[in-house]
Amino acid sequence: MYKNLAATLVAACFFLPAVQAQSPTKLTEPIKAAFVYVSPITEAGWTKQHDEGRKAVEKALGDQVKTTFVADVPEGADAERVIRDLARQGNQIIFTPSFGYMEPTLKVAKEFPNVKFESVTGFKTAANVAASNARYYEGRYLAGVAAGRMTQSNVAGYVAGFPIPEVLQGINAFTLGMRSVKPQATVKVVWLNAWFDPPKEREAAMALFNQGVDVIAFHTGSTAVMAAAQERGKMAVAYHSDMRKIAPDAQIIAVTHQWGDYYTARVKAAMAGTWVSGSVWGGVKEGMVRVGDFGTRVPQKVQDEILGLQKQVGTGTRLPFAGPISDNQGQLVLPAGQALSDAQILNMNFLVQGVVGRIAR
Repeated sequence: MYKNLAATLVAACFFLPAVQAQSPTKLTEPIKAAFVYVSPITEAGWTKQHDEGRKAVEKALGDQVKTTFVADVPEGADAERVIRDLARQGNQIIFTPSFGYMEPTLKVAKEFPNVKFESVTGFKTAANVAASNARYYEGRYLAGVAAGRMTQSNVAGYVAGFPIPEVLQGINAFTLGMRSVKPQATVKVVWLNAWFDPPKEREAAMALFNQGVDVIAFHTGSTAVMAAAQERGKMAVAYHSDMRKIAPDAQIIAVTHQWGDYYTARVKAAMAGTWVSGSVWGGVKEGMVRVGDFGTRVPQKVQDEILGLQKQVGTGTRLPFAGPISDNQGQLVLPAGQALSDAQILNMNFLVQGVVGRIAR
């Protein structure tokens, strides 16, 4: 994925503050790297992908690194306690992959200036806190095209966690992708206000299927939506991981996140004393997001179309958020011939035309 990792990280940065690196120092002991997970490590999903990233660090660095993790840590006070404990235990770099970990990470980082912190999906940085995220919306757009090619009802569903910009980006990109091939398609959204709640995720999926939805996507942390689609004989877009083991007949495509190269590069930098703070936002081009893992019901013609579009997204010749774009209240957001800037995408606060629902407040 990262043929020239140093160059790629610089290219992926949308903000890089001037922070002086420490003088390179060769460690004589294995570096200790810790990871905090917001949910249990399940067979597939958000946390599973980050734990795969941790394992990739171990595979790449061998006895030069010692990793540890704490799973199923709620955002808030519990997260702060766990992060602080990991810093006290001598971990030199700590990864906190959940949006709600951002403030606890920043707070603990002030107490441990010699520890490096990686706030994954956060956006605030400090001298010893870097932020990183992926352009998940690129994969969502491609999945939307696949959904548009496969739907019969022209009605899709979307089970959403919290109404933060990242989730809105995904809903909107999915809808735009779907409507690029099926202009009359609509996407019905159910908000959960939870990242990981399998019973609620299943319930929301079933409710959407009862409303005429024949293909469903989601932004939550478990495999419950996929299992529900399998049970009901519907189609589904896997998220975070390939979920064909859970939904062999339902899955039409997966949007997967690849963290191993980024995590390995950051641990190596901490080992070498060249780690610097900054914000990385990588997507298809950088290998942090990809689509594939097609289900057996997807025609080869559609698979080839999606993979071709993925290449275009990677080169920047296909932009998910290119005008004209209107919101679902009928107001023009972006005229034809323009594209949303990174700043506009990062602060997204609307739903596009074709989305049935409102932003939960």
